[in-house]
Amino acid sequence: MNERDGRTPEDEPKAARHDGPAREPGNAAGAGTGGRGGRDGRGETEEERADRRWQELLQEIRVAQTGVQILLGFLLTVVFTPLFHDLEQTDKTIYLVTVVLGSLATGALIGPVSFHRIVSGHRVKPQAVVWASRLTFTGILLLLATLTSALFLILRVATHDPYVPWLVSGVLAWYLVCWFALPLWVRTHYSNGS
Repeated sequence: MNERDGRTPEDEPKAARHDGPAREPGNAAGAGTGGRGGRDGRGETEEERADRRWQELLQEIRVAQTGVQILLGFLLTVVFTPLFHDLEQTDKTIYLVTVVLGSLATGALIGPVSFHRIVSGHRVKPQAVVWASRLTFTGILLLLATLTSALFLILRVATHDPYVPWLVSGVLAWYLVCWFALPLWVRTHYSNGS
C-alpha cells in the first residue's frame, strides 16, 4: 500500500494508515500501484479516495437525514389532529404534497445506506460513492421542496396573510443561498482547478 501525505490519522481510514515518509503527489514511486489506480492531488489511490469520500458522505447524510426524519414524523401526525379535518381542500392538498415530498426525501437520504449494504464487498466502492452522492443530492433537493411546502402550509393556516407567498419565497431564497449559491461561489473563487 502507498503512503499518504502529511494528514493526521483521523483524516484517513484505519486500513489506509501507514508508517513511513509520505510521497509527494505525482511521484513516480506512487504511480502504477499494481492495478490500484492512479494517484490524485492528495496522494491517494482510487480506493483510498473512495473510502475518504464515503466517510465524508456519511457525515453529511447524518445531518440531513435526522432533519428530514423529524420533519416527516411531525407531518405524519398532523392528519390525526382535529384541526386537519377543518382545513380547506387547498390546504389538505398542500399537506399531501408536503408528506409525499418528505417521504421521497427520506427515501433518497436513506438510500445510500441501503446502496452500500447491497454493493459492499463487490469492489465497486468508487462507483457506489458516486451513486450514493447523487442520491444524497437528490434528497437535499427534495428536502428543500419539503421545507418550503411545509412552511407555506403552516404560514397559510396560521395567518391567512396575503404576504405568506412572499415570506416563503424569502426563506426559499435564503435556503438557495446557503445550500447552493455560497458553496458554488466558494468553489468558483477558491478552487485550484481540480
